[in-house]
Amino acid sequence: MELQAIEIPGRRSGPHLLITGGVHGDEFEPMVAIRRLAQTVSPDSLAGRLTLIPVVNEAAFARGTRAAEDNLDLARTCPGRVDGSVTERTAAALSAWIRRADYYIDLHTGGTRLAVWPLAGYMLHPDADVLQKQRAMARDFNLPVVWGTDYRLEGRSLSVARDARVPAIYCEFWGGGRCDPAGIGAYVEGCRNVMIGLQMLEGERAASRVLHEVEDPREGAGHMQICNPSPVDGYFEPSVSLGSQVSPGDLLGTVCDPQGRDTREIRCEVAGIVIVLHTFPSVRRGDSLAVIMERTERQP
Repeated sequence: MELQAIEIPGRRSGPHLLITGGVHGDEFEPMVAIRRLAQTVSPDSLAGRLTLIPVVNEAAFARGTRAAEDNLDLARTCPGRVDGSVTERTAAALSAWIRRADYYIDLHTGGTRLAVWPLAGYMLHPDADVLQKQRAMARDFNLPVVWGTDYRLEGRSLSVARDARVPAIYCEFWGGGRCDPAGIGAYVEGCRNVMIGLQMLEGERAASRVLHEVEDPREGAGHMQICNPSPVDGYFEPSVSLGSQVSPGDLLGTVCDPQGRDTREIRCEVAGIVIVLHTFPSVRRGDSLAVIMERTERQP
């Protein structure tokens, strides 16, 4: 398995930055943003080396779905196997690229079923030097939320980076099956901001747009797919929006059968900010309907 990478070698010495999109085949803004980066970053302006992979999971993209035909989530399959299924082989190839990099940015969206409030996230790496570099990258990306979470989550691109001690962040921006020009622009700008911070590009640091900076070291923090699961199959109608402040007992939404006879309320259990919503109305039992980022603020 070989991933289709775009290599831009700089004229001056500097770090090697890897940027990937399309780890899931239904997340489109990163794919476009990375192509635009390839068109606008020239070797003459660059210090170090930039590796861009617009679509990591080509098999999933060809289907227009989150996963390829083996139905494995690439973001839970790393570091993969070179002799495995299509997703396992893709994970192995991606892991090899991550281990060769000095820094790593993995761009995501909520795909076709979820929407995510724009955020830059990172694992709370036990190595203080790696952690500090990740914090700086996430702040420099300059999205409204900076979120540090449990470093023990496995199977992810960032867990490969964690084990290789490669400073890494992931980013999320909306989703819901769209390809939002605002998301594309924010991702191009954010990647360039990080490159300026790493002294790979010259330029002025943008004024901070970070609204919330939260670190949550509890086990499982950052695992978006397990929060507020649907109790039944049905139609989900949210009662909150992304960025809403919520408190315990607040109504997040309802799930009902197609005729509306059996309605189940989804109540908030913690105080915080809604950062993920299930926007595709048809849900299955166990689907995560909302993610609440609890407020444990760091100073930006």
